[in-house]
Amino acid sequence: MRCEQHGETADAATLRERLRHVHWIGGGSGAGKSIIARRLAVRHGLSLYATDEVMSDHDGRVTPQDAPLLSGLKAMDMDERWVNRSPKTMLESFHWFQGEMFGLIVDDLLSLPAEPRVIVEGFRLLPRLVKPLLGVPDHAVWLLPTPGFRRAAFDSRGTLWEIARKTSDPARALHNLLERDRMFTKRLGREAKRLELRVIEVDIEPNHYRARPRRS
Repeated sequence: MRCEQHGETADAATLRERLRHVHWIGGGSGAGKSIIARRLAVRHGLSLYATDEVMSDHDGRVTPQDAPLLSGLKAMDMDERWVNRSPKTMLESFHWFQGEMFGLIVDDLLSLPAEPRVIVEGFRLLPRLVKPLLGVPDHAVWLLPTPGFRRAAFDSRGTLWEIARKTSDPARALHNLLERDRMFTKRLGREAKRLELRVIEVDIEPNHYRARPRRS
C-alpha cells in the first residue's frame, strides 16, 4: 500500500492508535541515528526497524509509475547523478528525500506486533510524513548533525568517498553530496520546527558524541 492510499483507506486516528507503540528517530545522514536506535533497542527491549536496511526490498515492491524519482535516478550514470547536477537539483529529485515509498515503511510497521514496542530510524522519516502518524508527540525526534560532524562521521566509518570515487570527478561529487545533505538537514530542521516536533542538534566529534537539545 502506497502512502497516498493510507489516506484513502484508513482513518488517521486509527493509524495513530495502531502505531502508538512506535518510536521514531529521523534526521540527517551521519547523525548517529542507527547507533542510538540500536542502543535504545537493547536497553529497553525494543524491536528495531532500520529503514536503510529495507531500501532494496522496497525498491523491488514498486513500479516506475509508483516511484518516478527513483526510476529517473536509475536511468542516470554516476556522473549524471553526482557530478553534473547542482546540489539543489540533487536534493529536489532524490526519491528518499521526497518521501517516495514512505507508505511501504508504514505498511511494514503495521505488520509488526504491538509488543515489543518498535523503534524505527532513518533519514527517510520526514517530519511532515511522520507527524500525522504520531499518537504520542514525544515518541519522535530528529537528529540534525552539523556539516563538520557529518563529514567526520563519514570519514570515521570509511564511507566518505564511497560514492564519489565511482565518478570521474570525486572531489566535485563529494562536494555536491555533502552540500545536498547539508541542505536536506536544514530543511528537516525547518519542517520539524514548523510542525512543533522535537529536534536535537548534533555537534562535536563523533568519537566524543554530545548533543545540544533544542525544543522546536
